[in-house]
Amino acid sequence: MIAVIQRVSSASVTIEGQVKGEIKAGFMVLLGITHLDTQEDIEWLGKKIVGLRVFNDEEGKMNLDLKTVNGDILLISQFTLHASTKKGNRPSFIEAAKPDVAIPLYEKMISFLSIELGNPIQTGEFGADMKVALLNDGPVTIVIDSKNRV
Repeated sequence: MIAVIQRVSSASVTIEGQVKGEIKAGFMVLLGITHLDTQEDIEWLGKKIVGLRVFNDEEGKMNLDLKTVNGDILLISQFTLHASTKKGNRPSFIEAAKPDVAIPLYEKMISFLSIELGNPIQTGEFGADMKVALLNDGPVTIVIDSKNRV
């Protein structure tokens, strides 16, 4: 699993003209799922996301996590994170999980993040044409790949 985590002042996702999810301060997370991902990837990556200390403390140092600042999460499925651009100019998405594998893992990540955070999280809709808006705070953007743990 690959997560692109952006610290935001606000973020929202709109589908067919209707706001599906929105948050104030917190993380907007793009999540790419591959066919090799498991529950272990969900747990490892989910704990990393919630525990990531990138919010400023009283001294202005990035030292606080999402729970401490009472932040929210907007989670968006993003199969294009697994694009291969090794050949030519048209990306290949062969490593991205097919919906029958990806949807259950995406739903498990939603549940896991909600439990870890202690609050429901906001989401997009798997496979939908989504319009994502965000105000990146910092900017702070972190990429974490659950297959690169060591």
